Amino acid sequence: MATSLLALLDDITTVLDDVALLAKIAAKKTTGVLGDDLALNAHQVAGVQAERELPVVWAVAKGSLRNKAILVPSALAVSAAAPWAVTPLLMCGGLYLCYEGFEKLAHKFLQTPDEVKKERAALVKALADRTVDLVVIEKEKIAGAIRTDFILSGEIIVITLGAVAGASFVVRAGALAAVAVLMTAFVYGFVACIVKLDDVGLHLSRKKNSAALGRGLLLAAPVLMKSLSVVGTAAMFMVGGGILMHGLPGAHDVIHHAAVAAGPLGIIVPSIADALAGVFAGALVLAAVSASASVVRRAGRR
Repeated sequence: MATSLLALLDDITTVLDDVALLAKIAAKKTTGVLGDDLALNAHQVAGVQAERELPVVWAVAKGSLRNKAILVPSALAVSAAAPWAVTPLLMCGGLYLCYEGFEKLAHKFLQTPDEVKKERAALVKALADRTVDLVVIEKEKIAGAIRTDFILSGEIIVITLGAVAGASFVVRAGALAAVAVLMTAFVYGFVACIVKLDDVGLHLSRKKNSAALGRGLLLAAPVLMKSLSVVGTAAMFMVGGGILMHGLPGAHDVIHHAAVAAGPLGIIVPSIADALAGVFAGALVLAAVSASASVVRRAGRR
C-alpha cells in the first residue's frame, strides 16, 4: 500500500513537472495573443462609472474563466475525436472577430456628423438620467467583452494544445488548465491596473512627494485609453485575420516568401498581411449579414 502510494505521488510529481514545463512553452507561444487580449479587454471595459470599473473587470474575468472551463474540455474532446475540426472551428471564431472589428469601423466612419452628435447627446442624457437603468448598459458591456474573450481564449487554448500535442492526455489537460488560469489572472489583473490608472494618478497628485507623478498619470490615462481603442480594433483584425491566414492552405508560405523578399522590413509583413486579411474578411461578413438582414426585413413586410 505504501509503495503504491509513493508510486502514485511520484507519478503525480512527474506529471506536474511536465505540466509546468509545457505550460511555460505554451505561454511563450501565446504571448502575441495575450497582448491582443489585453488591448481588447481594456478597451471593452472602458467607459463605465469609476466605482464600477473593478466589479466590471471582475465580472468579465469570471466570464473568461467560464469560457475556458468550456473550451478546455471541448478542445481536448475535439482533438481526440475529430482533430480535423479544430481549424474550421477556430476560423469561424476568426471570422467573427473580423466582423466585429469591421462593424466598429463602419459604425464610426459611416455615421454622419449629425448622427454622431445625436448618439453622444443620447449617451450623456442616459448617464445623467437617474431613471435609466445603467445596470443594463453595464451588462451589455460585460457580455460584449466576454464574447470577445471567448474567441481569443479559444485561440490561446488551441495554440497551447498544439504545443503539447505529443504529451499524454493527463499532461495535456494539466497544461491547458494551467495556461487558462494563469492567462486569465494576468490579463484581467493587468486590465484592472489600466482602468484604475486615472484613480491612482488622482491619489498620487494629492500627495506632496508624488504630485508630479500623479499629474503625469492623469495626463497619460485618457491618451492610453484612446490608444487602446485603436489598438483593440486593430487587434481584432490581426488576430482574426491571422487565424484565417493560418487556416488557408498555402497562405502561410506566401506570407513567408513575401517577408523574406521584404528584407529588414519582413518582420512586419505577417502582421500587415493578417490585418489586411482581417479587414477584407470583416467587410465580406458584414456585407453578407447586412444583406441577410435586409432580405429578412423585406420578407417580414410582405
